[in-house]
Amino acid sequence: MSSHSAASHGHPPISNGSDGATRRDFIVLTASAMAAVGTGSALWPFVNSMTPSADVLALSVVEVDIGSIQPGQVVTVKWRGLPVFIRRRTAQEIETAKAVTLGDLLDPETDEARVKKGKEEWLVVLAACTHLGCIPEASTALTKVGEYGGWLCHCHGSQYDNSGRVRRGPAPKNLVVPEYTFLSDTKIKIG
Repeated sequence: MSSHSAASHGHPPISNGSDGATRRDFIVLTASAMAAVGTGSALWPFVNSMTPSADVLALSVVEVDIGSIQPGQVVTVKWRGLPVFIRRRTAQEIETAKAVTLGDLLDPETDEARVKKGKEEWLVVLAACTHLGCIPEASTALTKVGEYGGWLCHCHGSQYDNSGRVRRGPAPKNLVVPEYTFLSDTKIKIG
């Protein structure tokens, strides 16, 4: 009785042959595949949560009608949840900004590098002080703040000129110029 083979009881023989195909190999392969699928299924919600939502993607680019902005006026718009200043500079403001000696600047940058060629009257900068991210107040024809005709951050006294360049610290850098393009004479796209 004990000499009966496994095949006589309806079980296939376990192969120890040279082809390497054993029941144990099949079970290990199947278990590994299931573990990989399970790990992928568990990680997918985390990976998917890092993908920006549709409303965030929609805000990554904003078009702004600038046709009603008067010379000397500053408007604030939202882009990617951040405020952005759009300043329409007067001819006098442009000349003042161009006349600044680079050696007088904390973060030397020419006015020409901060505006689009042929559109020098328009300055577009993020409305965040480069010291601690506060929103500085704009100096306009109606409201003069600071000494340089641009912006004053009341929190710690940083001052910027009308090109958004830091003139007095503790802010270490100029106001950031985001990526923007002119779609027409009266419309810009930020982002």
